[in-house]
Amino acid sequence: MATDAMEPLKQQLKALLEGGQAHATFEDAVKDFPVDKRAVVPENLPYSAWQLLEHMRITQKDILDFSAPPTGGYQHIEWPKGYWPESPEPPYPGSWDNTVAAIRNDLEKFQALVANPAADLFKPFRWGQGQNLLREALLIADHSAYHLGEIVLLRRLLGIWKKS
Repeated sequence: MATDAMEPLKQQLKALLEGGQAHATFEDAVKDFPVDKRAVVPENLPYSAWQLLEHMRITQKDILDFSAPPTGGYQHIEWPKGYWPESPEPPYPGSWDNTVAAIRNDLEKFQALVANPAADLFKPFRWGQGQNLLREALLIADHSAYHLGEIVLLRRLLGIWKKS
């Protein structure tokens, strides 16, 4: 498939990765999240907002590293332990903001992979088991949407959801 023919698909993937067409955006979900509520685990829920946010960062970074392995190659993360922070509390005061920034930054890097004119969305990676860039883009979008929904629900339960 010619690069020009893939451009409409790449634009649709960009919009999907940015979210907001059928659900809250990442920015909506994390905006003005009260510091004193970030470690609260509501009754009957297994995670705090911090744990969900950090899980999103770890997973997105893992997918980015899988799609464009860093020097030394892709390093598998142990499932599920490696994908979830144990503590419901951010480890230090700047953790939340650093994680939000890392999610934004890694998403931009992934979007650049997809937007690259030489990128073949359908070509299986030489590593893995048949995965390709299209599959990984859809995986990020699906995973993010799922957990953003959980963050919105958590905010509703805590009485702090005010979609602007």
